[in-house]
Amino acid sequence: MIEASHEEIASFLFMNSPIFRTFVQNKNLMAIRKYTLFCRISLTFCLLLLISKPLQAQINERVFNTDYNIDPEQTNELRIAFNNLNFFRNNEFDGDFLKGYTLPGFWAQLKLTCQPLDILRLEAGVHLLHFWGVNKYPNYAYQDIARWKGIQYQDGFHALPYLQAQLKLFDHLQLIFGDIYGGANHRLIEPLYNPELNLMADPETGLQLLYHSRLVNADAWVNWQSFIFNMDTHQESFVVGLSSRIKYNAENAAVHFYSPVQAVAQHRGGEIDTIKTNSVQTLTNGAVGLGAIWNINRGKLKNINVEFDATGYYQQAGNLWLFDNGKGFYTRLLANIADFSIDAAFWQCDKFISILGNPFYGAVSTSESNLTFKNPRMLALGIEYSRSFAKGMSFCFDLDVFRHLSTTAHTPEGSFSKKASTSFSVGAYLRINTSLLIKK
Repeated sequence: MIEASHEEIASFLFMNSPIFRTFVQNKNLMAIRKYTLFCRISLTFCLLLLISKPLQAQINERVFNTDYNIDPEQTNELRIAFNNLNFFRNNEFDGDFLKGYTLPGFWAQLKLTCQPLDILRLEAGVHLLHFWGVNKYPNYAYQDIARWKGIQYQDGFHALPYLQAQLKLFDHLQLIFGDIYGGANHRLIEPLYNPELNLMADPETGLQLLYHSRLVNADAWVNWQSFIFNMDTHQESFVVGLSSRIKYNAENAAVHFYSPVQAVAQHRGGEIDTIKTNSVQTLTNGAVGLGAIWNINRGKLKNINVEFDATGYYQQAGNLWLFDNGKGFYTRLLANIADFSIDAAFWQCDKFISILGNPFYGAVSTSESNLTFKNPRMLALGIEYSRSFAKGMSFCFDLDVFRHLSTTAHTPEGSFSKKASTSFSVGAYLRINTSLLIKK
């Protein structure tokens, strides 16, 4: 490989341009100096953009997110794709909210991808989940659907088929059938979605609409978690979601202002549900907020993001949870410094319950039955280091500390004071997402 300095590249660019040659022929020294300065400044600016862009990415961008864009250059290609996340995460939790546990394992997807048109991509393969030290897996959806979990088992891996059809309808709108872009791709705030589901939950399946424009980014989806046949003895279950961002000015402005609008609802039941009595359950979470990103890009400091969200919870049908409605307030400050992200947040709620979120962002214990908390407050601090080695290959290490402030706990037997407590999580992750051309 031939290496060239910044000055050598700039010299090659302007010395071989028709404009520069015209200046030389006319012996216009002033014009030559100005043109030289212009070329060097322009090249420096472009290089800074190329350098700074990947450094602004966080763990979600580098490790958990999946690029959904259809590459026109892969039209009429047949490829074999390998998508894999290796993880080791240890949770040392205060037992009143949630008991601690460890997640050592990996998931892997092996797929054939075909792109017959520059607007259409098809994928077919298998999704495998494995935890180290386990050789049998319950055969059910891995994401909190209560009371109807199957008794069948799979050996070696928790295995599911992977099928996806993606169509780019317009420049800003894409439609996805089958396995959709879920998890971190939804960009839900943590009180609405637990990042650990990126490790252990089944891929989301159903229908998804993705819309991205200069003013609005929107992700609308249906995740069909349980299908039922006539006379089945379990419930139909699905999640409907919307995650959008209203942009008030350009994203690359010195200070970018935006508003997140998010909603997640889970429905359990179905018209042919044989359980009938008190079986229908509909739970909803929502959030609306205001945020600002200060694009600094000076030295190691890339940007600072501050966001405030008001959240809500509503149990429209059923009696799965002790509260029918609640609310919460979430304030977050994030700084991206080179390959590090430092995240600080404050959370306070009243009778709030998160459907898919971390139980820490709620007023109900998941480790002790009928234990609730009055207006719980929590401070959260996280630090992440992430690094990309190549396209689709990245590593991350993170540490999260949760400090629950003192509050009052309630049980059917009475109330008692709960002292402040500290919980923490630490994890390491390696993501590999690549493909190999088989035939064109």
